[in-house]
Amino acid sequence: MDQFTSEQACVRYLARVRWGMDFKCPFCTHEKAWYHAKGIFRCQKCRRNISVTAGTALQDSRVPIRVWLLAVWSVVSQKHGVSSALGLARALGIKRYDTAWSLLRKMRKAMVRSGRERLSGLVEVDEVFLGGVKPGIRGRGALGKVLILVAVEDKGKKGFGRIRIEIISGASAATLKTAINHMVEHMVEPGSTIRTEEWKGYTASALGGYKHTVMKKQSREPGEDPTPLVHRIASLLKRWLLGTHHGRVEETHMQEYLNEFVFRFNRRNSRSRGKLFYRLLQNLTTSK
Repeated sequence: MDQFTSEQACVRYLARVRWGMDFKCPFCTHEKAWYHAKGIFRCQKCRRNISVTAGTALQDSRVPIRVWLLAVWSVVSQKHGVSSALGLARALGIKRYDTAWSLLRKMRKAMVRSGRERLSGLVEVDEVFLGGVKPGIRGRGALGKVLILVAVEDKGKKGFGRIRIEIISGASAATLKTAINHMVEHMVEPGSTIRTEEWKGYTASALGGYKHTVMKKQSREPGEDPTPLVHRIASLLKRWLLGTHHGRVEETHMQEYLNEFVFRFNRRNSRSRGKLFYRLLQNLTTSK
């Protein structure tokens, strides 16, 4: 609140986040500009107007940039996040619920940074169901639940590394092949080892050229878990959804909440909330 006392101060900060310390015109690459009101910079060479929000998630937003910055801080400063758009609207003085909901959606979308580093080393992969007890088919064909594919780095004695989570449509061999192909190609570094259970869907063709380790059950005891890291992540995810969002997450928006959980988990050891604030704001200015 002390740093961002006015809309102009917020605009200048957002410009530094987007362009660095020096302005650079996207049309002629000139590095000097005049500042005008409402976040507009005019290049001193080509005389074109450049908005600090043009081409970003903030473009065409009627919400003041100061409110945007307060919303980002509200999301990253709380350990478990904002529980609802209604609560955010009340905290920031936003009159319309839809406006607060739109801010949260854009922030959750920006939590997935394009070109982010892929998982590496030993990566454990397994599918997990999200959802309460509902009638229907049991097992991998259960109805009324969301099936997610979880990948987590195994750091040995150090515990968990980074994670990735995606929704998949089913656990059949064909569906898993498509989902795993996509996940390992975009989320796992070449040369890494993929560790799975012995489900037939985890085939060599699905895993491409990655090394594959299969963990087999040594007994039929119910407590034995061949992929313990994945299921511990799933347990933390379910507790977060119940504790922060009270389990009221629609399936159509589930991936956005998964993105937020991954963003928070992968930065769980960060001691600086200011850095999380900067990173999320940086993502917002590089995505639309």
